[in-house]
Amino acid sequence: MNGPADGGPPPNLDRERLLHHLDTMWRIRAFEEAALRGLADGHVRGAIHPSIGQEAVATAVCLNLARADLLLSTHRGHGHTLAKGADAQAMMRELFGREGGTCGGKGGSMHIADFSVGMLGANGVVSANIPIAVGAAHAIRLRGGTEIVACLFGDGAINRGPFLEGLNWAKIFHLPVLFVCEDNGWSATTRTADLTAGEGAAARAQSLGIPAQILDGNDALALDEAARAAIDDVRAGEGPRLLHVRTYRITGHTAADAAPYRDAAEVEAWRGRDPIRRLADALAHAGVDAARLEEARTRAEAEMADVLANAAAAPWPAPEAAYADVQDIGDPAVRAF
Repeated sequence: MNGPADGGPPPNLDRERLLHHLDTMWRIRAFEEAALRGLADGHVRGAIHPSIGQEAVATAVCLNLARADLLLSTHRGHGHTLAKGADAQAMMRELFGREGGTCGGKGGSMHIADFSVGMLGANGVVSANIPIAVGAAHAIRLRGGTEIVACLFGDGAINRGPFLEGLNWAKIFHLPVLFVCEDNGWSATTRTADLTAGEGAAARAQSLGIPAQILDGNDALALDEAARAAIDDVRAGEGPRLLHVRTYRITGHTAADAAPYRDAAEVEAWRGRDPIRRLADALAHAGVDAARLEEARTRAEAEMADVLANAAAAPWPAPEAAYADVQDIGDPAVRAF
């Protein structure tokens, strides 16, 4: 797709739509930067896996979904959840373990869920969200629903059994699932290319007969177009699709990981391909006023500063809520025998 590097914006650029994407990307980044401050101040309960640098993927996929569509995410899922429409304040309270969190403060960063926007949950187990997504899609098929399921997972997930099992089941039963491999090149602290045979997620999907594309995960314009087309195909009953999007996390695997295993020049090269800056440049080339572009950042940062302060001031859950939402099946020894 043509862009600023090619001498100009693409033809018929939908400025309002892409400004919404820019706003969302800035909100994701500002949320995570605020969460990192919360962690440094001792408020966050548990680990945080930032997605700074990967915002275009969450935005392009989730803003093309309907509210009733379902979403399954990973341990690096703040951006996906925000873009699907979850409330930032409830999300931050969840990270802080406070009353009013999306899961009552019991799930934390890696297990955020918000059924009200179709977000069935992040998942701390690599690839475990794939069979859940396929199961949800099969349930939709059995009850004759019209929703689709989007399942985002990392490049490390494709080497685990649930990837093959999930894609095979989705293809055999012609299920309404969009699989998105969010490939940031690193499986925790190991370069994924050193551990993955063959040509990766797209090739593996195609070997099962699932149409797949390889995309630049930092090009918001191209991603929006590709995600919209793939989602339209899935919604039209054409079966599962897979997008293999190549991106990069600027931070380490977790907030506590300084990532000394990565070459500094590599990180800086990816900073130069920042998806937010690239989209802002395209919009500026298309004639969007610089003040509007700057407003997207300042508004997001002000919002998340308030979110951070309010979460820190929120009360702890009542002690009696500890056993709410927990299923008591009795003594397993008695029930099993």
